[in-house]
Formats: sequence, C-alpha cells, structure tokens
Amino acid sequence: MYQNLHTHTSLCHHAVGKPVDMAKVAVAAGATCLGISDHAALPDDRWLDVRMEYAQLPLYEQWIEEARQAYPQLNLLKGFEAEGDPALFGYYRDLLEGRGFDYLVGAGHYLSLEGQWRSSFSYLQDGPSLKNYVKQLVGMMESGLFAFIAHPDLFGCGFSAWNADLAAASADIAQVSKALGVPLEINGNGWRKLPVSGAEGPRAPYPWVPFWEVCASHQAPVVVNSDAHRPEELFHGIERGRQLASQLGLPLWDATDLGLAKTKKMG
Repeated sequence: MYQNLHTHTSLCHHAVGKPVDMAKVAVAAGATCLGISDHAALPDDRWLDVRMEYAQLPLYEQWIEEARQAYPQLNLLKGFEAEGDPALFGYYRDLLEGRGFDYLVGAGHYLSLEGQWRSSFSYLQDGPSLKNYVKQLVGMMESGLFAFIAHPDLFGCGFSAWNADLAAASADIAQVSKALGVPLEINGNGWRKLPVSGAEGPRAPYPWVPFWEVCASHQAPVVVNSDAHRPEELFHGIERGRQLASQLGLPLWDATDLGLAKTKKMG
C-alpha cells in the first residue's frame, strides 16, 4: 500500500498542483493515507522565495479541507515541512495544538552559521557547518514537535567523498533517532535531482548509501517518502526507498507507526 507524507503545493513557488490534485492521484493508486506538508508559512515571512506568505496560511488550510471533502475515503493529513530554528518552536507548537495540524516534518534546509541562517545547499560543506547541522537535527528530534526528519543526509549535496567526520555525524543523528523513536526519511526526491560529482563518480546528492549504512548499524527507524513537487511524482522513489531499507535491514515505519493514520468509515 502506497503512502506519502512529504508532499508540496504550488504555494511554495517551486511545485505544481493543489492538495486536491495530489489526492486524486493517491486515490487512483489505491492509497488510503496522504500527508500534505508544504514548506511552512512563517510569522516573520522569511525565506519567501521557497514558501508561502504567512497571510496564505488560511488558504493552505482551505485547500486541504477542500481535498478532504472531495476525497472523504482518503486519510488526508495536514502538515508542514518546518525548519529547525528554536525561536520558531513556540509557533510550531501552536500549529499542532491550536490550528489542528496533524504533524510537522523537521528539515535542515538552512543552518545557523555565525549568527546568520545560511542555505545548507551552499554552506554545508565543512566541519563546523556539519557540527551545526547535526546540532540542529538533534534539537528538532529532542523538541518532540516533529514526526520525522526529512532528508537527513542532505549534506550529500556539499561533500564529494565520505569521510570520518560524516560517519561520526551520521552516528550522532542515528543514535538520537533510535533513542527517541523519531524516524529519519529516505527521500525519493534526491534521486530525481541532478547528480553530484562524487569520489567514485556521479551519484545522487541523497539518499547517500553510507549514511543509511550507519543508520542500519544503530537500527534507527526510517520512513520513505517521495517529497513530491507535482502530482505525477507522488509515489516516485517510494519502492526504491523501501528496497534500500530492506537491503540494509532498517526498521521501516509508516503513518500507523507514527500515530498519524486514522480509521475512516467507507461508504
């Protein structure tokens, strides 16, 4: 049974479609659970090039409710993919407790360096930035606010070769994931991105297999998602991610394990 808990909408400026478009594909595929988790609207409207304005939050919620009404047989979850700035944790808690969000996805697209938030795609490429990245992911897991951590091996975009620092960082992430029961995401979108030049030739920026081998050694739980940015991508990479988890013996979680799946009466 397919499901995807990492799904974007056109409100983020780099995706196509509305929740109802994604729900249509999900139902046609026989899925019973779909999570919409666009990049979080933020009260200070930072990073607007890749996310909706805060004023569009009600519209986002309206779109999800319209999809729920159109496809009542689908367990359609309302979520956000949110950055790990602790200053935002109070707001995130209000989303969950006050606005009825079903879940949040923790993400490290940005990291704090010398008092400024920098893009992980451009600045996550050395020892100090790697330490900050790990600290940020650990802080998200310890907060109890996030159902899982998206593409934790994002550092594969900035490091060309696996090394001891990456192995140690991966172990730190995996140990906390295992101890707290916060899954790490095998993200299918990485396989759709342009390859990077690695020490052994071109490879996907993520999922990066050495990271998942470390996770397997610690038996950290994982979830597999497509990170869909258009309806036709909704389940792309899901089967490949499951195969990777199976090959390495990683504990595979889904919406039921995360306490997100709800029983719906059919008919």
